[in-house]
Amino acid sequence: MDEPGNRVEVIVCEAIGASEMNTDEATVVAEVRAAFDAYEAALVGNDVATLDGLFWNDPRTTRFGVEEALYGHAAIAAFRRERAVGDIDREVTRVAITAFGRDAAIAFSEYRRKGSGRMGKQSQTWIRMADGWRIVGAHVSLQPAADA
Repeated sequence: MDEPGNRVEVIVCEAIGASEMNTDEATVVAEVRAAFDAYEAALVGNDVATLDGLFWNDPRTTRFGVEEALYGHAAIAAFRRERAVGDIDREVTRVAITAFGRDAAIAFSEYRRKGSGRMGKQSQTWIRMADGWRIVGAHVSLQPAADA
């Protein structure tokens, strides 16, 4: 019987033409975690240049946010320059990273905004590019305020 996670691995392997894929290689997970941590530090520090650099500079990069759907690096960068920064400090409460081979990984996280206490979730797809790990797709959600 196929376990659900095993089936996903088979589908990914078939898609890239591999018969087997090494998942969760420790060095790859550590590299992605370091990139994830750099993203988090840049996010709460509003370091727009670092945030822009961590996203793949390509029109196919996608970021779905709480209220926005951004297609392309230019749209994501513009959003970063113009966004409100009043409640961006957050505490990451959980991170799960799965690596697929040496060049692809997904990162899922949950967080609590320190100012409002609102809980959120984030997913990121990371790909190793010639110049390092880059986010090629991301999704962010935020639970409604308690009084909503």
